[in-house]
Amino acid sequence: MPHSGHATPVWALKLAVVTALVGVSGGIAGIAVWLALQLIQFVAFGYGFGGHLEAADAPSGLNRFLALTAAGVLTGVSWWALRRWGRSILPVTAAVDGKRMPALATLANAGVQILAVGLGASIGKEVAPREVGAWLAQLITRRAGLTPRETKILVACGAAAGLAAVYDVPLGGALFAVEVLLGEISFATALPAFATSAVAAVTARLVIPDEVLYHVPAMHLSPSLLVWAIGVGPVLGLAGVGFVKLTNRLQGMAPKGWHLLVVLPVVFAMVGLIAIPFPEILGNGRALGIVAMNTSLDDASIAGLAPIVLLLLLGVLRTVTTSATIGAGAVGGTLTPSIAIGSSIGGGLGGAWLLLWPGDGPSLAAFAFVGAAAFLATTMRAPFTALVLVVEFTQQGTDILVPSLLAVSGAVAVGYVLARRRSAQMV
Repeated sequence: MPHSGHATPVWALKLAVVTALVGVSGGIAGIAVWLALQLIQFVAFGYGFGGHLEAADAPSGLNRFLALTAAGVLTGVSWWALRRWGRSILPVTAAVDGKRMPALATLANAGVQILAVGLGASIGKEVAPREVGAWLAQLITRRAGLTPRETKILVACGAAAGLAAVYDVPLGGALFAVEVLLGEISFATALPAFATSAVAAVTARLVIPDEVLYHVPAMHLSPSLLVWAIGVGPVLGLAGVGFVKLTNRLQGMAPKGWHLLVVLPVVFAMVGLIAIPFPEILGNGRALGIVAMNTSLDDASIAGLAPIVLLLLLGVLRTVTTSATIGAGAVGGTLTPSIAIGSSIGGGLGGAWLLLWPGDGPSLAAFAFVGAAAFLATTMRAPFTALVLVVEFTQQGTDILVPSLLAVSGAVAVGYVLARRRSAQMV
């Protein structure tokens, strides 16, 4: 785009206006997702508007089972019809690369995702606001006459703004745009990413209550935690790589055609049965993350082993239910499920470590926090974004940044080495 002496102010003003509009549209995407979730959960569970209660908080096991079963039938029919008669749904990455997202199919797909999560499906809700945010950004940029590079950056920012809005994570959203979607951290990408995510978060706060998503006790650095973080990073890296491989493989085997009408309801019903004794595995993962970060060894009945075993079991169950849900043909994210799995594994392994090196207090919050950051960094392949997201979700963690950085480094290093090994074997 020409930038002459007279054209530059006009170009800058236009770009500023378009950037602001993309941010507002991301906020609208977040608001729409939040309102839809609130409505679904009000109808299914009787929750009032404005809170963070979800399917996992339903006191009746029968209610949880029936909600999941209903979700399987409703979403199975919806996704089957959408894939049979609707236009091909494009992922956000394709939109960033310049392909146009179909309006009705994109909105319908996002709506079915929110229906599934609202009724308790074991997947994340973050894909829906990202898709809607990217679609709205395409509508705005298409009429602005921007260059292809400017358009690409702002579409990525629009998708990330939807994430920033629905979770109130402006810095995490901005980093998601530059680190994950664009793979470029520069002035040209960071400035619009920061601006759009900030505008989206402010816009969303006009409707969505400004509350901490994960209430956790205070966390502090200790020698025990520091040593543990060094050793646990590679372990969580292996676990994260395994989770990604499992979900990718199952997603590739997902049923198509009329098979979706059978497999999806059956798998959802099976998840509903597991949720009767273990409601923490339901929803986008927030419930399990809160449990893991608030578990205390004082809850133990046999020398501290009971909460440790429970956390590790919940981590395994959450891995199974999320993977099975994706493999059954459902569409959804793995961001908050990764936090749930990582925090439960981190809390469980941290509890076992405290039995060997006692004295750091009864709370497992710091171990769960570090585990969540390291596991998420591996599954996202984005260490900066992952750590910042966990900090923003909890609004804590600055006191334990050193062990978090060490664990994230170890986890991501394992993922990098394994990825290079696979590349070498393919050559």
